[in-house]
Amino acid sequence: MSETAVQYLDPKVLSKLRGLDLIARLVVEGFMTGLHKSPYHGFSVEFAEHRQYMPGDPFKHVDWKLYGKSDRFYVKIFEEETNLRSYLLLDASASMGYASEGQITKFQYASFLAAALAYLMTSQQDAVGLLTFRDVIDKLVPPRSSTGHLKVLLTELERTQPEATTRMGLALEYLAERIKRRSLIVVLSDLMDEPDKVVRGLKHFRHRENEVVVFHILDPYEIEFPFRRESGFVDVETGRELMTQPWEIADEYKRRFRDWTLGYQRACLQNRIEYVQLRSDTPYDVALLRYLEKRRKLH
Repeated sequence: MSETAVQYLDPKVLSKLRGLDLIARLVVEGFMTGLHKSPYHGFSVEFAEHRQYMPGDPFKHVDWKLYGKSDRFYVKIFEEETNLRSYLLLDASASMGYASEGQITKFQYASFLAAALAYLMTSQQDAVGLLTFRDVIDKLVPPRSSTGHLKVLLTELERTQPEATTRMGLALEYLAERIKRRSLIVVLSDLMDEPDKVVRGLKHFRHRENEVVVFHILDPYEIEFPFRRESGFVDVETGRELMTQPWEIADEYKRRFRDWTLGYQRACLQNRIEYVQLRSDTPYDVALLRYLEKRRKLH
């Protein structure tokens, strides 16, 4: 992968750019450049022929081996395509607005990832929808696969800002009751809600035979708890403040944090749900590769 491609997988670099359409395209193009020797070149049943690449063609059909020989882009044409329906569930509660020193917010990270996933999905001619939620359902955009629909999704992502408290379980139950066809559910959240309610909502999708991927997005400071001086900690959703000496609570915090995340991991494993923990400084190819791995298993 070229140095230019690599930089557009870095969340901090992307945060300096304007426009989710540009961000999504650069992330996916950089990611796809690194996959030219991978098996993720298509999910169709029977290969028919080649033709020269045209702007707008799905990236999944690019024949990278032929590109290596000819230095020209060609796409594979298949006799039958299998398309997927997906929903992106984006947590827009206030806790997602947190960012430690030098990092982007968890919400920015999740928004960039959602935009890249939407771009990748529509480029594969998959139908993708979007649900944003806080303490109530904010917006539900039904799945479509057209290029014009991608613009609708990106506009909605740019409009959304983190605020209010979390009622994630409610959002999961709401969508699970409305999905009539088997779909892939992609959750982007810090999971800062009551675990029992969150897991119950995720299980509801599985009971209806949907596939689920959970991207658990956390700030590095939330994981490492590197605070050394007496500090005030504010709950961004309730406004409650706690003054404490971090060195006295660090061990207990890390133990509880570990138990909390392990609880989600175990629950997801037990219910055959893909769980991926992401720091807000993790390059985006990690998440996109996990998505492609999941998508490949569905065909």
